[in-house]
Amino acid sequence: MTDDDTTFSRRRLLGTVGAAGATGIALGATGGVAGAAVTRDDPPTDLATVGSTAVAFHGRHQSGIVTPQQAAGQLVAFDLTPAAGRKEAAALLRRWSRAAERMMAGDPPDGDHSGVALDAGPSSLTVTFGFGRGFFERTGLEARLPDALRPLPEFSADALDEDRSGGDLWIQIGSDDGLVAFHALRVLQRDAAGTARVRWQMSGFNRSLGATPEPMTQRNLMGQVDGTNNPKPSDEDFDKRVFVPADGSPDWMAHGSYAVFRRIRMLLDSWDEQSRAEQEKVIGRRKSDGAPLSGGTERTPVDMTARTGDGDLAIAADAHVRITPPDANQGAAMLRRPFSYHDGFLDDGAPDAGLLFIAWQADPLTGFVPVQRRLDSGDALSRFIRHEASALFAVPGGPGKGEYVGQRLLEA
Repeated sequence: MTDDDTTFSRRRLLGTVGAAGATGIALGATGGVAGAAVTRDDPPTDLATVGSTAVAFHGRHQSGIVTPQQAAGQLVAFDLTPAAGRKEAAALLRRWSRAAERMMAGDPPDGDHSGVALDAGPSSLTVTFGFGRGFFERTGLEARLPDALRPLPEFSADALDEDRSGGDLWIQIGSDDGLVAFHALRVLQRDAAGTARVRWQMSGFNRSLGATPEPMTQRNLMGQVDGTNNPKPSDEDFDKRVFVPADGSPDWMAHGSYAVFRRIRMLLDSWDEQSRAEQEKVIGRRKSDGAPLSGGTERTPVDMTARTGDGDLAIAADAHVRITPPDANQGAAMLRRPFSYHDGFLDDGAPDAGLLFIAWQADPLTGFVPVQRRLDSGDALSRFIRHEASALFAVPGGPGKGEYVGQRLLEA
């Protein structure tokens, strides 16, 4: 991992686990312990170290890409107003960068008196900025539009809502604390007034740090372990897969990445009607621990040739894990860093819930697109999901000291 990303420390984990344990004792008390905590004048006991963890704003890459997954997320896209051009966009990115730098350090941004995050530390806050295709048209920078930002192809299972897709500008906010994430969203939305207006906004969540006895792969709302085969920063080809090289094109995207966003609703009522065995067959992994149905543990490589005692393939021909590996997609791979979401219930009573899918890659045309095309043509999971929104953003490298995000594009 680079020096601009949070290190997942044992101290951070144990502090949170300790807090959970202390809470359990208090809740189990009959009033003595809990009552004493609010009536005595003893110095307060530190509950956790989660709030004190900070992520650097400056660095080779923007934060929020390889930063350990946070518990709370806010995604928001903006369109520039008709009167805003390159000059106004540059001023906005300067304001946003200044505010993000202060908030990620745990300091209040200039002019903010809301007090929303007043009691919290930085809580691993990350703020990541990206540019959509329309940004270049509205700022007269068409000549600097990356080839990799061409529109994504249509897929047969798409049911996209244009009002919740696309956008000139995009911000991904992540934090270990929901209030800190909301505060950052509110500050940046206010700072955009007169220059950009919100096109769409979505809130997401993950399991909180310390909710499990040891670090574990996240589960999605289908109850499945999700993210086992993600590329790892320790992989020899990780940077090649995820980040634009220093000598890549265009030059302002050096050390940057491309983010594919998809709002994927899960048909949870239909999914929950399936038996556990049927669900595991769709994915190709055990639900209990994420191990492949071919045997072993979560990290055991999937054996696509393994067979059951009855002679059937242990991993079904249309199982999700058979469709997605790089060796089944001409080497295509991407770093998935999603949030779950729940937006209430639909008219038929079904939950409006699923995944705010975010995939990072050096080029979406060789990362996301080949994999999604294969999924589109025969993935058993497709019967239980709907792609309802989509967007693609160019996310430049991290700013140096004294720079704002996008400066190398806007002031070239």
